[in-house]
Amino acid sequence: MYHNGVVPVRLSVLDQSPVPQGQTIGDALRNTIDLARLTDQLGYERYWLAEHHGAASLACASPEVLIGPVAAATRHLRVGSGGVMLPHYSALKVAESFSMLAGLYPNRIDLGIGRAAGTSARIAHALQRDKRQPPPDDFPQQLAELMEYFSNQHPLLPGHFVSPEVWLLGSSGQSAEWAGERGLPYTFADFINPEGAACASYYRHCFAASAAHPQPRTAVAVSVICAETDAEAMRLSASLRMMLLMLFRGRTVPVPPVEVAEEFLRGEGLPFELLPTGRRFIIGSPSTVRRGIENVAAEYGAEDVFLVTNVFDHAVRRRSYELVAAEFGLAAR
Repeated sequence: MYHNGVVPVRLSVLDQSPVPQGQTIGDALRNTIDLARLTDQLGYERYWLAEHHGAASLACASPEVLIGPVAAATRHLRVGSGGVMLPHYSALKVAESFSMLAGLYPNRIDLGIGRAAGTSARIAHALQRDKRQPPPDDFPQQLAELMEYFSNQHPLLPGHFVSPEVWLLGSSGQSAEWAGERGLPYTFADFINPEGAACASYYRHCFAASAAHPQPRTAVAVSVICAETDAEAMRLSASLRMMLLMLFRGRTVPVPPVEVAEEFLRGEGLPFELLPTGRRFIIGSPSTVRRGIENVAAEYGAEDVFLVTNVFDHAVRRRSYELVAAEFGLAAR
Protein backbone atom coordinates (compact mmCIF):
# COMPACT_ATOMS: atom_id res chain seq x y z
CA MET A 1 0.00 0.00 0.00
CA TYR A 2 1.02 3.65 -0.27
CA HIS A 3 2.02 5.73 2.75
CA ASN A 4 1.80 9.52 2.54
CA GLY A 5 2.06 9.29 -1.25
CA VAL A 6 5.34 7.32 -1.19
CA VAL A 7 5.65 4.34 -3.51
CA PRO A 8 6.04 1.20 -1.36
CA VAL A 9 9.21 -0.86 -1.31
CA ARG A 10 9.81 -4.54 -0.74
CA LEU A 11 11.74 -5.23 2.46
CA SER A 12 14.35 -7.95 2.81
CA VAL A 13 17.12 -8.99 5.19
CA LEU A 14 20.89 -8.93 4.69
CA ASP A 15 22.33 -10.93 7.58
CA GLN A 16 26.02 -10.64 8.41
CA SER A 17 25.64 -13.19 11.26
CA PRO A 18 27.08 -10.91 13.98
CA VAL A 19 28.92 -12.60 16.85
CA PRO A 20 28.03 -11.02 20.23
CA GLN A 21 30.82 -10.80 22.79
CA GLY A 22 30.84 -13.92 24.94
CA GLN A 23 29.12 -16.10 22.33
CA THR A 24 30.48 -18.55 19.77
CA ILE A 25 30.34 -18.69 15.99
CA GLY A 26 27.84 -21.53 16.37
CA ASP A 27 25.61 -19.31 18.52
CA ALA A 28 25.73 -16.59 15.86
CA LEU A 29 24.83 -19.00 13.06
CA ARG A 30 21.94 -20.43 15.08
CA ASN A 31 20.77 -16.86 15.66
CA THR A 32 20.76 -16.42 11.88
CA ILE A 33 18.46 -19.41 11.41
CA ASP A 34 16.19 -18.14 14.21
CA LEU A 35 15.99 -14.68 12.64
CA ALA A 36 15.24 -16.22 9.24
CA ARG A 37 12.28 -18.12 10.71
CA LEU A 38 10.98 -14.93 12.28
CA THR A 39 11.31 -12.75 9.19
CA ASP A 40 9.75 -15.50 7.07
CA GLN A 41 6.68 -15.28 9.30
CA LEU A 42 6.71 -11.48 9.33
CA GLY A 43 6.48 -11.17 5.54
CA TYR A 44 9.97 -10.13 4.43
CA GLU A 45 10.83 -10.97 0.81
CA ARG A 46 14.42 -12.22 0.78
CA TYR A 47 17.05 -13.37 3.23
CA TRP A 48 20.62 -12.92 2.05
CA LEU A 49 23.75 -14.13 3.84
CA ALA A 50 27.00 -12.19 3.67
CA GLU A 51 30.51 -13.53 3.17
CA HIS A 52 33.32 -12.39 5.47
CA HIS A 53 36.64 -14.02 6.32
CA GLY A 54 38.79 -13.71 9.42
CA ALA A 55 36.37 -11.40 11.27
CA ALA A 56 35.82 -11.92 14.99
CA SER A 57 32.58 -9.95 14.67
CA LEU A 58 30.92 -11.79 11.75
CA ALA A 59 30.41 -15.56 11.57
CA CYS A 60 29.51 -16.48 7.99
CA ALA A 61 32.51 -17.25 5.78
CA SER A 62 30.52 -19.43 3.37
CA PRO A 63 27.03 -18.27 2.41
CA GLU A 64 26.42 -21.38 0.29
CA VAL A 65 26.85 -23.55 3.40
CA LEU A 66 24.27 -21.54 5.35
CA ILE A 67 21.73 -21.01 2.56
CA GLY A 68 20.56 -24.64 2.70
CA PRO A 69 19.77 -24.67 6.45
CA VAL A 70 18.04 -21.28 6.19
CA ALA A 71 15.95 -22.38 3.20
CA ALA A 72 15.04 -25.61 5.01
CA ALA A 73 13.94 -23.67 8.10
CA THR A 74 11.69 -21.28 6.15
CA ARG A 75 8.86 -21.59 3.64
CA HIS A 76 8.36 -18.31 1.78
CA LEU A 77 11.62 -16.33 1.78
CA ARG A 78 13.92 -16.29 -1.19
CA VAL A 79 17.29 -17.20 0.31
CA GLY A 80 20.62 -16.23 -1.16
CA SER A 81 24.09 -14.82 -0.90
CA GLY A 82 24.82 -11.20 -0.26
CA GLY A 83 27.18 -12.09 -1.69
CA VAL A 84 29.63 -14.69 -2.90
CA MET A 85 32.97 -12.97 -3.53
CA LEU A 86 33.59 -14.50 -6.95
CA PRO A 87 37.31 -13.64 -7.37
CA HIS A 88 38.17 -16.11 -4.60
CA TYR A 89 36.60 -19.06 -6.41
CA SER A 90 36.18 -21.11 -9.54
CA ALA A 91 33.13 -19.97 -11.50
CA LEU A 92 32.30 -23.62 -12.17
CA LYS A 93 32.32 -24.50 -8.48
CA VAL A 94 30.03 -21.56 -7.66
CA ALA A 95 27.68 -22.60 -10.46
CA GLU A 96 27.60 -26.19 -9.23
CA SER A 97 26.91 -25.19 -5.61
CA PHE A 98 24.07 -22.83 -6.45
CA SER A 99 22.63 -25.18 -9.06
CA MET A 100 22.32 -27.78 -6.30
CA LEU A 101 20.61 -25.28 -3.99
CA ALA A 102 18.26 -24.14 -6.75
CA GLY A 103 17.40 -27.75 -7.46
CA LEU A 104 16.62 -28.44 -3.80
CA TYR A 105 14.59 -25.23 -3.32
CA PRO A 106 13.05 -24.34 -6.71
CA ASN A 107 12.36 -20.64 -7.33
CA ARG A 108 13.72 -19.67 -3.91
CA ILE A 109 17.49 -19.29 -4.39
CA ASP A 110 19.36 -16.06 -5.20
CA LEU A 111 23.01 -15.80 -6.11
CA GLY A 112 24.31 -12.36 -5.24
CA ILE A 113 27.84 -11.90 -6.60
CA GLY A 114 30.44 -9.46 -5.37
CA ARG A 115 33.94 -8.53 -6.41
CA ALA A 116 35.34 -7.23 -3.10
CA ALA A 117 37.66 -9.37 -1.02
CA GLY A 118 35.41 -9.36 2.04
CA THR A 119 38.51 -9.48 4.23
CA SER A 120 42.05 -8.17 4.72
CA ALA A 121 44.71 -8.43 2.02
CA ARG A 122 46.57 -11.10 4.02
CA ILE A 123 43.52 -13.34 4.34
CA ALA A 124 42.58 -12.76 0.71
CA HIS A 125 46.05 -14.02 -0.17
CA ALA A 126 45.53 -17.07 2.05
CA LEU A 127 42.31 -17.84 0.15
CA GLN A 128 44.22 -18.10 -3.12
CA ARG A 129 45.02 -21.56 -4.42
CA ASP A 130 48.18 -20.32 -6.15
CA LYS A 131 50.08 -18.00 -3.80
CA ARG A 132 53.09 -17.56 -6.06
CA GLN A 133 51.64 -14.55 -7.88
CA PRO A 134 48.81 -12.02 -7.48
CA PRO A 135 45.41 -13.25 -8.65
CA PRO A 136 44.30 -12.09 -12.09
CA ASP A 137 41.97 -9.11 -12.29
CA ASP A 138 39.46 -10.89 -14.51
CA PHE A 139 36.10 -10.47 -12.80
CA PRO A 140 34.18 -9.72 -16.06
CA GLN A 141 35.52 -12.95 -17.57
CA GLN A 142 34.60 -14.92 -14.43
CA LEU A 143 31.10 -13.46 -14.50
CA ALA A 144 30.69 -14.30 -18.19
CA GLU A 145 31.81 -17.88 -17.54
CA LEU A 146 29.39 -18.23 -14.62
CA MET A 147 26.45 -16.92 -16.64
CA GLU A 148 27.36 -19.27 -19.49
CA TYR A 149 26.99 -22.25 -17.15
CA PHE A 150 23.56 -21.06 -16.02
CA SER A 151 22.46 -20.52 -19.60
CA ASN A 152 23.37 -24.20 -20.19
CA GLN A 153 25.35 -23.16 -23.25
CA HIS A 154 28.86 -23.86 -21.98
CA PRO A 155 30.65 -26.05 -24.53
CA LEU A 156 32.05 -28.41 -21.86
CA LEU A 157 29.00 -28.79 -19.64
CA PRO A 158 25.79 -27.99 -21.54
CA GLY A 159 22.42 -28.70 -19.98
CA HIS A 160 23.49 -29.48 -16.41
CA PHE A 161 22.65 -26.41 -14.35
CA VAL A 162 19.52 -25.24 -12.53
CA SER A 163 19.76 -21.46 -12.42
CA PRO A 164 19.21 -19.35 -9.31
CA GLU A 165 18.27 -15.70 -9.70
CA VAL A 166 21.59 -13.90 -10.21
CA TRP A 167 22.20 -10.40 -8.81
CA LEU A 168 25.31 -8.27 -8.99
CA LEU A 169 26.30 -6.47 -5.80
CA GLY A 170 28.55 -3.49 -5.41
CA SER A 171 29.54 -0.24 -3.78
CA SER A 172 31.03 1.52 -6.81
CA GLY A 173 30.27 2.61 -10.35
CA GLN A 174 32.20 -0.28 -11.90
CA SER A 175 29.79 -2.90 -10.55
CA ALA A 176 26.87 -0.78 -11.75
CA GLU A 177 28.29 -0.81 -15.27
CA TRP A 178 28.79 -4.59 -15.30
CA ALA A 179 25.27 -5.21 -13.97
CA GLY A 180 23.77 -2.91 -16.60
CA GLU A 181 25.73 -4.40 -19.48
CA ARG A 182 24.72 -7.95 -18.53
CA GLY A 183 21.07 -7.12 -17.83
CA LEU A 184 21.27 -8.25 -14.19
CA PRO A 185 19.49 -6.92 -11.11
CA TYR A 186 21.75 -4.68 -9.05
CA THR A 187 22.10 -4.10 -5.31
CA PHE A 188 24.13 -1.21 -3.92
CA ALA A 189 25.70 -1.43 -0.45
CA ASP A 190 24.71 1.95 0.99
CA PHE A 191 25.75 0.73 4.45
CA ILE A 192 29.32 0.71 3.09
CA ASN A 193 29.18 3.73 0.77
CA PRO A 194 26.30 6.20 1.25
CA GLU A 195 27.16 8.02 -1.98
CA GLY A 196 25.77 5.43 -4.36
CA ALA A 197 22.69 7.11 -5.83
CA ALA A 198 24.64 8.16 -8.94
CA CYS A 199 25.84 4.58 -9.41
CA ALA A 200 22.26 3.32 -9.30
CA SER A 201 21.25 5.94 -11.85
CA TYR A 202 24.16 4.96 -14.10
CA TYR A 203 23.12 1.29 -13.83
CA ARG A 204 19.67 2.12 -15.16
CA HIS A 205 21.16 4.32 -17.89
CA CYS A 206 23.42 1.57 -19.25
CA PHE A 207 21.00 -1.32 -18.67
CA ALA A 208 20.71 -3.73 -21.60
CA ALA A 209 17.58 -5.87 -21.39
CA SER A 210 18.16 -9.61 -20.96
CA ALA A 211 15.81 -12.55 -21.39
CA ALA A 212 15.41 -12.92 -17.63
CA HIS A 213 15.22 -9.18 -16.90
CA PRO A 214 13.64 -6.95 -19.54
CA GLN A 215 13.75 -3.99 -17.13
CA PRO A 216 16.40 -2.81 -14.65
CA ARG A 217 15.86 -3.74 -11.03
CA THR A 218 17.58 -1.72 -8.32
CA ALA A 219 17.94 -2.64 -4.65
CA VAL A 220 19.79 -0.94 -1.83
CA ALA A 221 21.14 -2.37 1.43
CA VAL A 222 21.00 -0.05 4.46
CA SER A 223 22.08 -0.22 8.10
CA VAL A 224 18.98 -0.11 10.34
CA ILE A 225 18.34 -0.27 14.07
CA CYS A 226 14.73 0.17 15.17
CA ALA A 227 13.50 0.38 18.76
CA GLU A 228 10.47 1.75 20.59
CA THR A 229 11.95 5.26 20.78
CA ASP A 230 14.59 7.26 18.94
CA ALA A 231 16.65 7.54 22.14
CA GLU A 232 16.65 3.80 22.80
CA ALA A 233 17.60 2.97 19.21
CA MET A 234 20.47 5.47 19.39
CA ARG A 235 21.68 3.88 22.63
CA LEU A 236 21.57 0.40 21.10
CA SER A 237 23.62 1.59 18.13
CA ALA A 238 26.69 2.06 20.37
CA SER A 239 27.69 -1.58 19.86
CA LEU A 240 27.73 -1.25 16.06
CA ARG A 241 29.59 2.06 16.19
CA MET A 242 32.38 0.64 18.34
CA MET A 243 32.62 -2.52 16.23
CA LEU A 244 33.05 -0.47 13.04
CA LEU A 245 35.56 1.93 14.57
CA MET A 246 37.69 -1.01 15.64
CA LEU A 247 37.39 -2.53 12.15
CA PHE A 248 38.57 0.70 10.54
CA ARG A 249 41.60 0.58 12.82
CA GLY A 250 42.52 -2.88 11.66
CA ARG A 251 41.06 -4.93 14.49
CA THR A 252 37.89 -7.01 14.42
CA VAL A 253 36.12 -7.63 17.72
CA PRO A 254 32.91 -9.42 18.66
CA VAL A 255 29.89 -7.12 18.93
CA PRO A 256 30.37 -5.48 22.34
CA PRO A 257 27.66 -4.97 24.98
CA VAL A 258 26.04 -1.53 24.85
CA GLU A 259 27.55 -0.38 28.15
CA VAL A 260 31.09 -1.33 27.06
CA ALA A 261 30.61 0.45 23.74
CA GLU A 262 29.20 3.59 25.34
CA GLU A 263 32.26 3.88 27.59
CA PHE A 264 34.57 3.36 24.62
CA LEU A 265 32.80 5.98 22.50
CA ARG A 266 32.95 8.60 25.25
CA GLY A 267 36.70 8.62 24.82
CA GLU A 268 36.58 9.34 21.08
CA GLY A 269 36.15 13.10 21.35
CA LEU A 270 33.27 13.37 18.87
CA PRO A 271 29.50 13.39 19.38
CA PHE A 272 28.15 9.86 19.70
CA GLU A 273 25.86 10.13 16.69
CA LEU A 274 28.73 11.11 14.33
CA LEU A 275 30.74 7.93 14.88
CA PRO A 276 32.07 6.48 12.71
CA THR A 277 32.31 9.13 10.03
CA GLY A 278 31.49 8.30 6.43
CA ARG A 279 28.72 5.81 7.15
CA ARG A 280 24.93 6.18 7.03
CA PHE A 281 22.71 4.63 9.69
CA ILE A 282 18.91 4.62 9.86
CA ILE A 283 18.28 4.57 13.59
CA GLY A 284 15.17 5.36 15.59
CA SER A 285 11.56 4.60 16.38
CA PRO A 286 9.39 2.82 13.79
CA SER A 287 8.17 6.06 12.21
CA THR A 288 11.68 7.53 12.11
CA VAL A 289 13.07 4.37 10.53
CA ARG A 290 10.27 4.25 7.97
CA ARG A 291 11.02 7.79 6.82
CA GLY A 292 14.71 6.94 6.57
CA ILE A 293 14.13 3.78 4.55
CA GLU A 294 11.71 5.48 2.17
CA ASN A 295 14.05 8.42 1.69
CA VAL A 296 17.00 6.19 0.80
CA ALA A 297 14.84 4.06 -1.51
CA ALA A 298 13.69 7.21 -3.31
CA GLU A 299 17.29 8.48 -3.52
CA TYR A 300 18.38 5.26 -5.25
CA GLY A 301 15.19 4.64 -7.23
CA ALA A 302 15.12 1.26 -5.50
CA GLU A 303 12.18 -1.12 -5.44
CA ASP A 304 13.84 -3.40 -2.87
CA VAL A 305 15.54 -2.49 0.42
CA PHE A 306 17.72 -4.90 2.40
CA LEU A 307 18.00 -4.18 6.12
CA VAL A 308 21.31 -4.90 7.90
CA THR A 309 20.84 -4.89 11.68
CA ASN A 310 23.85 -5.55 13.92
CA VAL A 311 23.32 -5.17 17.67
CA PHE A 312 24.64 -6.99 20.73
CA ASP A 313 21.43 -8.67 21.92
CA HIS A 314 19.77 -11.12 19.51
CA ALA A 315 16.36 -10.45 21.10
CA VAL A 316 16.85 -6.76 20.29
CA ARG A 317 17.73 -7.63 16.70
CA ARG A 318 14.54 -9.70 16.40
CA ARG A 319 12.52 -6.84 17.84
CA SER A 320 13.99 -4.37 15.35
CA TYR A 321 12.74 -6.45 12.41
CA GLU A 322 9.36 -6.91 14.10
CA LEU A 323 8.90 -3.16 14.57
CA VAL A 324 9.85 -2.37 10.97
CA ALA A 325 7.51 -5.07 9.64
CA ALA A 326 4.62 -3.68 11.68
CA GLU A 327 5.33 -0.08 10.64
CA PHE A 328 5.34 -1.01 6.95
CA GLY A 329 2.29 -3.25 7.29
CA LEU A 330 3.99 -6.39 5.99
CA ALA A 331 1.57 -9.29 5.58
CA ALA A 332 2.35 -11.77 8.35
CA ARG A 333 2.36 -15.36 7.12
